This record gives sequence, structure tokens and C-alpha cells, in this order.
Amino acid sequence: MNLGVTLGCCSIARLFRNKATVYICRSLSDVPISSGGSQPSPDEEKTRRTRRAPGKASVLLFPGQGSQFVGMGKGLLKYGNVKEMFDVAEKVLGYDLLSLCLNGPEKDLMKTVHCQPAVFVCSLAAVERLNHENPAAIESCVSAAGFSVGEFAALVFSGAMNFAEALFAVKVRAEAMQKASDLVSSGMLSVIGRPQAKYKYACVQAREHCLSLGIQEPVCAIANYLFPDGRVIAGHKEALDFLQNRSRELNFMRTRLLPVSGAFHTVLMEPAVEPLRDVLRKIEVRRPEISVHSNVDGKRYMHDKHVRDQLSRQLVSPVKWEQTLHEIYERAQGQEFPHTYEVGPGTQLGSTLQKCNMKAFKNYTHVDVVLPQD
Repeated sequence: MNLGVTLGCCSIARLFRNKATVYICRSLSDVPISSGGSQPSPDEEKTRRTRRAPGKASVLLFPGQGSQFVGMGKGLLKYGNVKEMFDVAEKVLGYDLLSLCLNGPEKDLMKTVHCQPAVFVCSLAAVERLNHENPAAIESCVSAAGFSVGEFAALVFSGAMNFAEALFAVKVRAEAMQKASDLVSSGMLSVIGRPQAKYKYACVQAREHCLSLGIQEPVCAIANYLFPDGRVIAGHKEALDFLQNRSRELNFMRTRLLPVSGAFHTVLMEPAVEPLRDVLRKIEVRRPEISVHSNVDGKRYMHDKHVRDQLSRQLVSPVKWEQTLHEIYERAQGQEFPHTYEVGPGTQLGSTLQKCNMKAFKNYTHVDVVLPQD
């Protein structure tokens, strides 16, 4: 799909511009699309400088691929811009995303090219729900982070990216990652290890095993740092088979192959980098209006070029989620923790927060993408 055509038909979509509080604009059409970066206004700088007492502040966490399920989005169309968001998504993507989310089939929703846009849109729909049910949580938000593709939703929420443009970038990203995955038989393995487990050394052993099988330039590396003793390792299928077969001697207590199409966040995704980098050059990116933390190093994004560079690097870099949580929640002894909202399908990020910082988890709430039955 041509970027210019896509954005031309979706010029109604704009989130988070020139505002004193952080929430989805009441009308997605209230600001026209422009190109290139722009400097923040004095009012925006004042907004960024606003500080809140930690106990009155909030943090939003956006989930990534793997959290999707058939039925997500049910009941959310009554909130604010959710219907319009799905209408825009249909124009950008070229298919009925809402129907896929609500009705499946599951095998189609699970595909990388579909689930990444689905999680992105449904997570922002959950933001709309939170804004309706607890607007103070949105207005008091000082920090956000997203896991893998969830980082795009966090950046849209922060005002750094436009909804339609970010969704188009997610579309390109997902397609490029799928193409890269098709080149090599690869995958991802969730590992929970004992304290004495040596994950990097295990990867070295797995690569040596692949070499013995005649596989040239084998890949096996840590792709996600989740929590203490929790990792996701990605690489050639033969390497992951080796790790599972040797799990006991490697001090792995539990291993599980993830239902994904390839070795995301490793060098096997290198073919996907340039397509994403190219689309990120063409869309408007601004400095986030709240702190948004990069998966690459856990640090805050500082400016538009930083966003573009890190989002491209993220494809071939491990997601440092544990480090990100430490960056967000580190505070002095006795200082209150902010309220944390996981916005989107699943509660995986809440589970990792519980394992990383129990005190912060006590203020955790999940904002689901399905409304309970009346």
C-alpha cells in the first residue's frame, strides 16, 4: 500500500496534539496531518515540566505480540473514538480488523501481520476505556512503555506519533518481520531458570551445536529480559531444540516455545530493519510529551531522531523489559509508587512487574479489552 495514498484517505486520524493533559482527542479529525518533525511549543514544554507527587501519578504499560485473543474489543465501541479508530484501521490495513479481533478465525489473528496491528489498536481502545472510566489516570500519566510493538502504542499515547501513521508503520513492520521469519526456520523459547543458570553461555553451547550440524552463522541469543531468572531466547530452531533437550543440565526449570513466526529481536530480523526505517523517515515523529522508555536500553526517548533510530534498532536488539521497569519505578526509600495501568489484551506485563517490583505491583490495574457481561 502506498504511504501517501494511505495517509490521504486517513487524514481524519490524529491523536495527542497541543494539549494540557494526555488523552485521546475528542475528535480524531481535529488536527491535520503534516510532514516532518516539529519543535514543541512553550505550552508543550510547560506540560512536560509538570511534576506530580509519585502517589498521584500514573504509568501506562502497553502489551506486545502474543497477548492477542479472539473476542478482544468486545463492548469497547461505545467509548469515545474506538469505532473511528477501527474504521481508520480498515482503511490503513485493507481489511476489517474489528471483525478479525471479535470473530477470528484464531489462526488468522495469530499471524504476525495481523496480531501486531490488532494489539496496537486494541491497546489504544483500552486507553479510551480508561479515559472514560477514570480520566484522572490519563491526566496524571507521567510515563509510558510498551513491549515490542506495544512501544508504538505508547508513542501514540504520548503524542509522539499520529495514530494512522503509526498504524501504517506497524503494518510495514509486521510484514517485514514475517518476510524475515520466512527466510530461516527459527523461533522463540520462553525460559525460567534457576539462579545459577547462565543464559548467554547456554546460547553459546546451542550455537556450537548448530555448527556441528553444518548450520552456518547460527543464531541463538537472549531476545527478551523479562524479570529475574526470566528470559526469552530466540534463534535457529535447532538451537532452541538443543536448549529444550538440555534444559536440566542448563538449570532451566521451565521452557516453552512461543507461538510466533520467527526469532524476533535478533540479527535474523535484519532484513526487516530497512523497510521500517524507511517508513519512519516518511512519517511525522515528535518528542514525546511524557516519558516514554525505549525497549533497546530502558532509557527515555529524548527527541524525534532518537525515536526513529531506536524503533529501528529494536527489531534486532533484545527487549530490556526488566531494565525498563527498574528505570520507571526506581525511587528513594519510602517514596510512594505511581498507579500502574496495563492497557490492552492480557496481563503479562503485570505479571512481570510483580516479579520485578512487588511494591509497585500493589498499585497495578489491568484495563481489559473486553467488557464484562451485564
